Amino acid sequence: MIGMIVGAVVVILVVFFISSYNGFVKLRNKCEEAFATMDAYLKKRWDLIPNLVETVKGYASHEQETLEKVIEARNKAMGSQNISELQANENALASGLKSIFVLSESYPDLKANEGFVNLQNQLQTLENDILQSRKYYNAIVKSFNTKRELFPQSLVAGMMNLEKKDYFEVEESERANVKVSF
Repeated sequence: MIGMIVGAVVVILVVFFISSYNGFVKLRNKCEEAFATMDAYLKKRWDLIPNLVETVKGYASHEQETLEKVIEARNKAMGSQNISELQANENALASGLKSIFVLSESYPDLKANEGFVNLQNQLQTLENDILQSRKYYNAIVKSFNTKRELFPQSLVAGMMNLEKKDYFEVEESERANVKVSF
């Protein structure tokens, strides 16, 4: 009788371990897939930016410093080595892109340029796609981190050496209210 109880407990523990292990593998793969999706959208945006900058250059050539900062921010974002570096570089790039669109307000001819408007619309669509992919990525990271920290799955996570995953967060300066004045 004791042998059967011990055998049943061992079977339950093995099933639990296998189930937890497989659950972590699935979540880890979902995190990687979600990041890859976000990365694909970011790559599309990085490819679009030089076209946008070239269009603006024709109208605002004396705004060279602003345009160079945007290209520099794009290059840094493309060269990011980890998620926290990518996050910081992406926030700097977003700030630079805002400055380009502020420039368009100063140049009515640029604002009316069909190529610029098309690029701006493409970029806006991409920004929405990036936002959605960040939300998905963060949701998967939340599930992964929660499962990793819950007992008894935390024991399995410890055996697998699973580290807490970072969220893709907005920089504090991006949280500030936008000032609108007429």
